[in-house]
Amino acid sequence: MSLDGFIDDRSTTRLSLSNNKDFDRVATLRATCDAILVGANTIRRDNPKLMIKSKARPKKLIKVTMTSSGILDSSSSFFTTGDTEKIIYTTSSHEELLTARFSSIAKVVNAGQEIIDLHLLLNDLYSRGIRRLIIEGGSSVLTQFLEKGMVNEMHIAIAGFFVGQKDAPKFVQPGNFPWNAKRRLRLNSVAKLDDMAILTYNA
Repeated sequence: MSLDGFIDDRSTTRLSLSNNKDFDRVATLRATCDAILVGANTIRRDNPKLMIKSKARPKKLIKVTMTSSGILDSSSSFFTTGDTEKIIYTTSSHEELLTARFSSIAKVVNAGQEIIDLHLLLNDLYSRGIRRLIIEGGSSVLTQFLEKGMVNEMHIAIAGFFVGQKDAPKFVQPGNFPWNAKRRLRLNSVAKLDDMAILTYNA
């Protein structure tokens, strides 16, 4: 995020917050995981490939997304890049439609009636052999997992500049988080990567 807590700006192009050293750090971190999760809005806005960008670390991550709206584009890089497994978690009302559209390229899983139940989602991933999941946003998804306390470790990479736009996406949205002034996360490490600060917290 930026110094003022934003993870993007309001332009139509993706804001680059990381530097080259941080990109390599993320690749190393991804390589320790079994799956990677982003929300459908991140797929629509940023069109991420979610690959490990290192030939020295060729591990394939299972790609996971979640959508309550059912709005996804099968031509997105999430689906077209890499031959790894893709999983879509959605609600009962969109399961049939998404299955009809994506059954040839992704597994569609019903994870709730009106809203996605994160317990069902994580239990299903566990049943598929996923033991370490990296969640890379966006802000709605991060807020949901953090509000439920479903995070063991949090890495915050702070870029050395400000965004300063009132309606730009922030790291998290307003929420009722289990960590507050009376119950703090444990700061495990602080690292410097050129102009960036990397903070690692544990629950």
